[in-house]
Amino acid sequence: MTSILIVEDDQSIRDALRRSLADRGHVVSVAATGMGGLEATLREQPDVVLLDLGLPDMDGLTLIAMIRAAVPVPILVITAQDDDPTIVRSLDAGADDYVVKPFGSEQIEARIRAVLRRTTNEATPEPYTVGELRLDPGARTVTLAGAAVELSRKEFDMLHLLCRHVGQVVTRRELLAEVWQQPYGGSDRTVDVHLSWLRRKLGESAAQPRYLHSVRGVGVRLVDPSGRT
Repeated sequence: MTSILIVEDDQSIRDALRRSLADRGHVVSVAATGMGGLEATLREQPDVVLLDLGLPDMDGLTLIAMIRAAVPVPILVITAQDDDPTIVRSLDAGADDYVVKPFGSEQIEARIRAVLRRTTNEATPEPYTVGELRLDPGARTVTLAGAAVELSRKEFDMLHLLCRHVGQVVTRRELLAEVWQQPYGGSDRTVDVHLSWLRRKLGESAAQPRYLHSVRGVGVRLVDPSGRT
């Protein structure tokens, strides 16, 4: 039995979601405002939060950041906003998935299952070391030659995925599916922008790569600059 908090100001959507999820055996609570959602999250400690971005008292992105700073609960954004910049900002703010309205109850149920699979009972792998680059998945830290590298959530997730496949080409579709949970396509621009930011933080560029080597028309490969495998 999963406990779910719905933060949605539209009463018809809120009630429909509550009924459909409760009928599937979940324990469901609701909030109509951002502050009410934050208070309910802290009070009830739900297993997952479904959060609309268009809230009456605060921006949904602000609420995502506030929840993420307080508790590690998975956040599934449910919104009518389907533009790439908003999707990127939501995921970077700490959302775990993003669903565009209108949607069916079966899709929401599947998304909840997927989010919970990714965020619960996961074994923490050992740190990865590639040359002078070290990534610790458990602590979510990255160092380069012993110096800390400050990465955003999505930059870290992208580098983590590349570390798991060091020496292999990871395609843009794989990056979109694993990092942005967009398995059926998305904007290559999203990948390119985050890759550019990641390169800059690692002290390199597309013209002079060290760790991150692009394969034109395919994806990117993480390599050890020393040539060791």
